Amino acid sequence: MTEQPRLVYDDDCGFCTWCADWAVRNGEFEPVGFAELTPDEQRRLPDDYEECVHLIADDRVYSCGRATEEVLVRTGKLPAEPFNFLSGFADYERFREDAYRFVADHRDQLGKVVSADPPVRR
Repeated sequence: MTEQPRLVYDDDCGFCTWCADWAVRNGEFEPVGFAELTPDEQRRLPDDYEECVHLIADDRVYSCGRATEEVLVRTGKLPAEPFNFLSGFADYERFREDAYRFVADHRDQLGKVVSADPPVRR
């Protein structure tokens, strides 16, 4: 049996928590807040892991915009084909990451529209 993908997110951010909750409701993910990371999980992530969302799946780590893209595909809400096509263009990765960073930089404002309470700590 394949291990469930782990969605690593900023559990102190209401908008981030809402996004993680949406992913869990629409797909097969185990949510893991930054505060709940094990030392082994932290070692697998980039040094600046608190700068964005991550998906640990299939012995790979996806980060930031690439993680968001992978979550959307795995929920079935978006097909993989457009992303596969776009990845053939040199500027697509920069565009995807810039779009992710724009949303991440405005999460305080977005959190006024959609937000969820941080989970109860174990």
